[in-house]
Amino acid sequence: MELKGQSALVTGGGSGLGEAVARMLAARGARVAILDLNDESASRVAAEIGGIAMACDVASGDSVRRAREYIAEHQGDARLVVNCAGIGTAGRMVSREGAMPLADFERVIRVNLMGTFNVMRLTGERMMRLPALADGARGAIVNTASVAAFDGQIGQAAYAASKGGIVSMALPAAREFARFGIRVNTVAPGIFLTPMLCTLPEEAQKALAEGIPYPSRLGDPAEFADTVRYLLENQYVNAEVIRLDGAARLAPK
Repeated sequence: MELKGQSALVTGGGSGLGEAVARMLAARGARVAILDLNDESASRVAAEIGGIAMACDVASGDSVRRAREYIAEHQGDARLVVNCAGIGTAGRMVSREGAMPLADFERVIRVNLMGTFNVMRLTGERMMRLPALADGARGAIVNTASVAAFDGQIGQAAYAASKGGIVSMALPAAREFARFGIRVNTVAPGIFLTPMLCTLPEEAQKALAEGIPYPSRLGDPAEFADTVRYLLENQYVNAEVIRLDGAARLAPK
């Protein structure tokens, strides 16, 4: 699909991987809307790339509907949707303090898994009604999982479950939307140099990088964005899950 001139929506676009995707799309001529719980960060990025921004809780139906209407009014219904919003809270199921509060598990599932599903269902509802382009396509969706979906570490039960759910949605979602000319793909990134990782000491970052076979470094968000670009543009890639991790496999802890 041609990115230039298309209306694009990026959740979690105020920082990290989502910001890199928003910048990539803008650089290729798309009209970009950034949805983020942090309105200040979203507005900053939007101002720098000539896009629009709106505070949004991806797990709230009302919040996403409001954002959807705002985007439609200002740049047209989105044909390109990239879900990057998520949280990475860690915690053991049973620690010295006792069993993990169920609310902690629920929060991770709500934001990561339900949030991704919520954005897909509400943007897909409008996308499927758009006029088909010359090649029959109506849009493309890319979701963000994690290598934790495949080899989650101790303390990542909630996070791995949420990302595993996103991986599992790729095929049924793609099959459901196929008759409308909408593709659904997923990227499962490994260890990337995001703002959260930048807060770690340099030695800790180096240790993480040394555990990656090749290249032995942390991933660059621009590399994630380029993978998203490929999935959006290549019309024959559908229902795919791409590990983007330098051949890394997470140790138990």
